Amino acid sequence: QVQLVESGGGLVQAGGSRRLSCAASGSVLSFDVMGWYRQHPGEQRELVASITSSGNAVVTDSVKGRFTISRGNAKNTVYLQMNSLKPEDTAVYYCNAKFNWAATNYWGQGTQVTVSS
Repeated sequence: QVQLVESGGGLVQAGGSRRLSCAASGSVLSFDVMGWYRQHPGEQRELVASITSSGNAVVTDSVKGRFTISRGNAKNTVYLQMNSLKPEDTAVYYCNAKFNWAATNYWGQGTQVTVSS
């Protein structure tokens, strides 16, 4: 059974940095794509950044230049380095993983990031 576990959330002041980590277990294969989504209260979940197994990354415009996504040396790990945080980055951040050949999306339980002004 695949499980994704996020860590690194918390309270940070505006302008500060935070690093989110996600480790997936239960899969003998490397996920084709891993990424981070976030959800603001009352809104839909939105893509923040994703990265393929070959290292191709996509970052949404609102965080471009501030957030960096990377995959770890350990299989099925992904990180989100968040710099110059703004209050509008406050959200629950979810780790996501998927195979290109399957319809299933795997999700973590979410980690709260709160940016105080």
